Amino acid sequence: MDFTDHLRERVLVCDGAMGTMLHAAGNSLDRALPELNLSNAELVSTVHESYVAAGVDLLLTNTFGANRLRLAEVGGATTVRDVNLAGVRLARQARRGARRTVFVGGSVSPATKASQRQNTSPDERADVLAEQVRALADGGVDLLVLETFGCLDELLEAVDIAAGITDVPLIAQATFTPEGITLDGRTPQEVAAALAGTRVTAIGANCTIGPQHMLDIVKQLKGTLPISAQPNAGLPRRIGRRFEYGVDGDYFARYARAHAEHGASIVGGCCGTTPAHIREVVARLADLRPPEQRRRQHAHRPKARKAQGKLAQWLRDKEFVVAAQPVRPGPVPGVDLIFGGDLRSPDTVATITAWDKTVSTLQDELLAAHAFGLRTVVCETGAPPPLGDYPNADGILEVDSIGLIELLAAFNTGRDRTGLTLATRTAFHIGARFNPGAADLDAELIRTKAKIVAGAQFLVTTPVYETEALSWMLAELSEEDVPVLMSVHPLADYAEAEYLANEVPDVTIPPDTLKALRTGKLTGYELAGELLATARKLTDGVVLHIRDGAEIPELLA
Repeated sequence: MDFTDHLRERVLVCDGAMGTMLHAAGNSLDRALPELNLSNAELVSTVHESYVAAGVDLLLTNTFGANRLRLAEVGGATTVRDVNLAGVRLARQARRGARRTVFVGGSVSPATKASQRQNTSPDERADVLAEQVRALADGGVDLLVLETFGCLDELLEAVDIAAGITDVPLIAQATFTPEGITLDGRTPQEVAAALAGTRVTAIGANCTIGPQHMLDIVKQLKGTLPISAQPNAGLPRRIGRRFEYGVDGDYFARYARAHAEHGASIVGGCCGTTPAHIREVVARLADLRPPEQRRRQHAHRPKARKAQGKLAQWLRDKEFVVAAQPVRPGPVPGVDLIFGGDLRSPDTVATITAWDKTVSTLQDELLAAHAFGLRTVVCETGAPPPLGDYPNADGILEVDSIGLIELLAAFNTGRDRTGLTLATRTAFHIGARFNPGAADLDAELIRTKAKIVAGAQFLVTTPVYETEALSWMLAELSEEDVPVLMSVHPLADYAEAEYLANEVPDVTIPPDTLKALRTGKLTGYELAGELLATARKLTDGVVLHIRDGAEIPELLA
């Protein structure tokens, strides 16, 4: 089957950003990225291969802006044909290992940047685009993707030029502002109507807007032609000489699914998206893809190394685990001491919070910790630092606990945060928190399952003061087959219990327990002992919050 046949039968997944990946590899923002097809072919190939490994159906060549006028700005006008032929060759080579159908689309941008448009005539733009299209067609692309066109007349010109040179399928993509219009003020309906009478195979939108606004555009483009949707990963912020995008893979994939459900036949990503985003999209659209393709895709997904660390082994051996976690004030990440059933041979577990650290920082710190022997990690979102005029209202949050889990799971398959191959696969044992005391247990259950899907290999509760809600959650999670450790925090006195019950969100201490603590009929240690006895029946282990190491044997006696 050719591209058009595939497009009629199923939703196709396109790759994500090329420029974002090349910038992340150290190339400056003002560099002509298509020239890397010649000067650093290995880097371009690596990006293509990462997208193929993520499960895409369509690779776009690294030829956006590879025309005479744009390359002339950096002294590359004489290499237009060579740059484009190399771009096609690298993409075609990258798809060889896919063992499934992967199409190569030739990426074609407007002839000029918006600021240069007034200085070029329509005839000059036509000559420039024709030169590039011929090179891409000669290189052997399966289709052409005219992308990021802000002016409808330029997009129509490009369609006419391409249709006159080659008979490969054409995808025509405009770019829209958050207000839902092109740079020259056209609505999606106007764009769709103008393109309906041309020889395009599909119409669509890419760049400028994020996933949510893109959904509005998809709904308005819907008509007689297939639709493609490639949003950015949200709005960027500039950090020095690079841009960072905040949309995580789960959010991006959720909207990709919505794009498909509202009529998009091709979904992918533009600026800020990475192989990690696209891998999430592929997973989210799994039931919209043929069974045979899903089987092949799964068969060639990188396998994670078996989790290492003593805790992982104890849980595999079904040994009841006892952990001692020092009590610390505030949201401070720290080290927990994990013991076996006989309190010998402790393992070390790091509690890692995602708040107030960039993804790049988290990646660097985690890989360094793995190199020094750390294997077991419990992932938390954390809380903002108490800084500024409004404490707890500021700080960096590029990923939450789910994103942190996904990051570690990617390391275990040999991929970094962008989906590129690491020098070696890690062997992290990945843990996640969940809260049986949450006010909305249904929402907490959904989020806990999402953590398991993201790659959590064991769960640790927040401190438990009653077991009814925990028992319900464990029953709901029974099919997940993930070990659970119950946290027990011995209350110092009634004052602490009253504070936790009334001033700390999502802490549940039953009224009868509070009354017993207030009247002296029950002590915090007695309650902890009862909870520990229940934990042995319900869970795979217990995490004791301690102020003094001497408390451990007393509670276990």
